[in-house]
Amino acid sequence: MSSTESAGRTADKSPRQQVDRLLVGLRWRRLEEPLGFIKVLQWLFAIFAFGSCGSYSGETGAMVRCNNEAKDVSSIIVAFGYPFRLHRIQYEMPLCDEESSSKTMHLMGDFSAPAEFFVTLGIFSFFYTMAALVIYLRFHNLYTENKRFPLVDFCVTVSFTFFWLVAAAAWGKGLTDVKGATRPSSLTAAMSVCHGEEAVCSAGATPSMGLANISVLFGFINFFLWAGNCWFVFKETPWHGQGQGQGQDQDQGQGPSQESAAEQGAVEKQVHHV
Repeated sequence: MSSTESAGRTADKSPRQQVDRLLVGLRWRRLEEPLGFIKVLQWLFAIFAFGSCGSYSGETGAMVRCNNEAKDVSSIIVAFGYPFRLHRIQYEMPLCDEESSSKTMHLMGDFSAPAEFFVTLGIFSFFYTMAALVIYLRFHNLYTENKRFPLVDFCVTVSFTFFWLVAAAAWGKGLTDVKGATRPSSLTAAMSVCHGEEAVCSAGATPSMGLANISVLFGFINFFLWAGNCWFVFKETPWHGQGQGQGQDQDQGQGPSQESAAEQGAVEKQVHHV
């Protein structure tokens, strides 16, 4: 029994020891450096970007009052949200005639492409930045000794910079279209009952787009973070070292030539004096 208990304890301790060793091996001071600090900001703002966009939900509505005294005022409330496939969202339009009571209608537009691209890019940025932080903090010797890691990091950083610019601009345009499609005036304009004299339509609930507006702002912040990080990642690549090495070689090459020219000038002066 004692042997089995001791084996169980060692088996329980081994994962804990591995986790402790992993945490102890992390060099937290590297977060004070620009490369590590910006990666933390990228990780956080990626969460803010896809979280604010993916969790958005709002409501729009209208009021329909029939001139017929037999029918009461009808309130229409339409809920929508991510991924903003508005053409699939149904609502009931009241009818003022006595034969039928309502008609099924749909919102206009499908804006899922820019919204899903924005959220997907945020999720990929989150996972990549987390993996890059682990390598940078725990296995920094691989990052400095193996030149492939800085090159891959630089190429991925440039790619994410471009994608964040495209995603933020596309989602900003898509959000503008979502606002236009979910405006109460657009809702009343799409209902045929509001164009006749048999009913009076008015605006109802106006959607609050604050969280969606913040998501666009987070998208552009991510773009600036990734664009700024390109320089610090580039400094870790061999390309930056080659540029400095060539500059030093040119300086060294110019130095002796200038000294030799000065020596030749001194020798010529001495010859003339003689």
